[in-house]
Amino acid sequence: MRRLRITFNSPVVLGFIFLSLAVLILGYSTLSISTQLLFMSYHSPLTDPLTYIRIFTHVLGHQDWNHYIGNASYILLLGPMLEEKYGSKSILQVIVCTAFVTGLVNYILFWNVALCGASGVVFAFILLTSFTSFRSGEIPITFILVAVIFLGQQVYEGVFVQDNISNLSHVVGGIIGSIVGFGHKRN
Repeated sequence: MRRLRITFNSPVVLGFIFLSLAVLILGYSTLSISTQLLFMSYHSPLTDPLTYIRIFTHVLGHQDWNHYIGNASYILLLGPMLEEKYGSKSILQVIVCTAFVTGLVNYILFWNVALCGASGVVFAFILLTSFTSFRSGEIPITFILVAVIFLGQQVYEGVFVQDNISNLSHVVGGIIGSIVGFGHKRN
């Protein structure tokens, strides 16, 4: 009988999930002060060095357990497959690029909105996943359907629904995932 062993199959995705969990626990233990100080992007003075750090680290922060579980579920479902296909370096680049662009867009366009969570990364992964069976010179119908369904929903909710969700970060994340997917397939 063959012995089974547990493997650390997706270092970037697992590292991101465990780091986000540590940030969530830290947030609970500091009554959200650490989350607001380090893991939430908002319009703060450009003279504050933490402004630049938060543009990247907001993807690690989550408001509560449900917020974390929602994002972690998708990242754990999609991320390992993407990391195996595109490599750890590319997936890390997608996460960092998504964090930077969503943080910067939020800082510039939404002066009164704080951004916290990995949903932009989730949407980047969702759109990037639709490229897994992509061949040169083709646009998969799955990509078109995913783009219409997921991004269409976010645009609709961004215009017609008032809630605490940053639909623009979802759209931006989806665009980044699409660009990376097309870029990898073109090369």
